[in-house]
Amino acid sequence: MYGENGENGNKTEIKHWDAAWEIPIKQRLPSRLNVGVNNILRLIKKNVLPGCRYLEIGCAPGKLLAWVASVLKADVSGIDYSEKGIAQCRFLFDTLGLKVNLYNEDLFNHHINKGYYDVVTSFGVIEHFNDARLVVKKHLDFVRPGGLALITIPNYSRIYGTMQRWCDAPNLLLHNLEIMNPAALTALVDSMKVESIRAYPFGMVSPWIISFEKRFPRYIASMASYGINFLGLIQPLTIKSLAPLLVLEIRKGSSV
Repeated sequence: MYGENGENGNKTEIKHWDAAWEIPIKQRLPSRLNVGVNNILRLIKKNVLPGCRYLEIGCAPGKLLAWVASVLKADVSGIDYSEKGIAQCRFLFDTLGLKVNLYNEDLFNHHINKGYYDVVTSFGVIEHFNDARLVVKKHLDFVRPGGLALITIPNYSRIYGTMQRWCDAPNLLLHNLEIMNPAALTALVDSMKVESIRAYPFGMVSPWIISFEKRFPRYIASMASYGINFLGLIQPLTIKSLAPLLVLEIRKGSSV
């Protein structure tokens, strides 16, 4: 996501994200009726306390950051290198009357305090780099001693990868598929410098990481997506093989 034209092993360019954030968003908090959103909000809620210093890397268009500020009452900050993405964030936060610290900067060239945040998150960032290990290190640079880095990526292994390859194979080229298993994720972390590392599948079944609209007519794609979304909302327990997210959870050592 950060660094242009392949710098730092990046699989996407800034124009990709600028185009994504040109689409207007609804000026409100994210809806928990979207199972993909609900999965992430449940994960955040488990790890973020009121008043904690919270940073989201790749924060555009700002919906998740707004929810953390409004509902969990954390002291929130966000960084994104897309100017249009940051503009979306500012408009959303102004509409909702929220105070958020925003940085329109590159993860590899920024002016944000290191070792400051209690919780540092990203949701779909590190898989856009060939050298994901370096990007994970950049996350940990922001975390205070004893703090937490919480990183998620789409789970394009097993059924989701098979379906996305059938629906939209070019999209998978934007992702580092080699890191999409728990063992590979834990291997991205220098274990000598952290207190604990966990990597695990997470979330209820979700259609939102599959590009059904690339394979089917719009009405069929919509029916499939909303049908699967409903199943995810009523799903009582996590089924690892159907989990749409992989989570990398890193607790930084208190003496670092």
